[in-house]
Amino acid sequence: MKEFCEKWGKRIATKEMLLIVIVTLAATVVGMWAAQFPGLQILGALIIALLIGMVVQFPIRAWYTKNDPQRQARVKDAAGLIANKFLRLGIILLGFKLNLQLLFTTGAKCLPLAVVIVTVTVLLTYGICRWMGVDPLMAILVACGTGICGAAAVMGVSGSIKVSPKREEEKENDEVTAIAIVAIMGTIFALLEIALLPLFGLTQAQEGFVAGGSLHEIAHAVAAGEGLDDPQLAAQQGVVDAATMANIIKLSRVLMLVFVAIIVAVWWDKKHSEVPSDGGKRKVAFPWFMLGFIATAAIGTLMLKAWPATTGFVNVLGNDVAKIFLGMAMAALGINVNFKALKKGVKPFVASLIASIVLVALCIGLALLFFPAK
Repeated sequence: MKEFCEKWGKRIATKEMLLIVIVTLAATVVGMWAAQFPGLQILGALIIALLIGMVVQFPIRAWYTKNDPQRQARVKDAAGLIANKFLRLGIILLGFKLNLQLLFTTGAKCLPLAVVIVTVTVLLTYGICRWMGVDPLMAILVACGTGICGAAAVMGVSGSIKVSPKREEEKENDEVTAIAIVAIMGTIFALLEIALLPLFGLTQAQEGFVAGGSLHEIAHAVAAGEGLDDPQLAAQQGVVDAATMANIIKLSRVLMLVFVAIIVAVWWDKKHSEVPSDGGKRKVAFPWFMLGFIATAAIGTLMLKAWPATTGFVNVLGNDVAKIFLGMAMAALGINVNFKALKKGVKPFVASLIASIVLVALCIGLALLFFPAK
């Protein structure tokens, strides 16, 4: 125990850790503030924090680390630690946002459809990536980000994947590239859907289903749902409004992250594990934090049902507090990114684009089939 405390004490109690905590917290606060504006709302606080982190790395290098290898190593370690641990904590807290009662009642029809959407999109994106020669690590991260819930999915699935120490930096760079791809893709498609979906003659429920079922980040689905929302029209049509439907199907997809992360952990261990199997037992990088995500979802749902007065508290944990930790993790990831590695993103970007087009078509078909106009 003493050895453990000393080891972690040396990593945490440093000037570099304090610096990275202050910088990433500031980036998160700025990101949350900026995301309130219409033009930046589609990007969302997490992506803005990531972008700030990517920019901030330059003054840190110029004014603090300079040519000091020891400082450089400590800054990299501090940023890596925050990116890793705060990401997991943020995802666990994000569970408070997931109202299981709403999903299993109002959204009961959406859950099996979410399974279809996520399965088809992940397999299609991964298949196109591999056909184009993208390595398996990048391919699965982009596939899950496209099919499930953007940055949170990329980082959640990445936590299921164990690589050798020499590939840790490559893995971090792939994470940033995958997040950038789904952020750009989601922003483009959110704007297109807000502009074009009303031209298809869909009901409010159908428009909301397409937005929540096809868009990448939660912020994208929320922004598009609100952009398409017309409660009066929904009442006339006798259907759920676009914003509500977008939230329900999007959260149904978010729930799939738990199962996908576990499946990816087992699949990666069998197909791509770099741990030698000569007589020793291999450890699957099981994403235990996903069980925490389910636990907080259950706790939050029970609290809302048993003590309605706790609604504000649950919402703060699931939205604000979770966003702070996730934002700090994203900013820390941005601080460590190697910009030269981003050029690997061209092929997976094309793969995600093709899969996103198919995804929109799939969601329109499912909306017409399962939510017909009355």
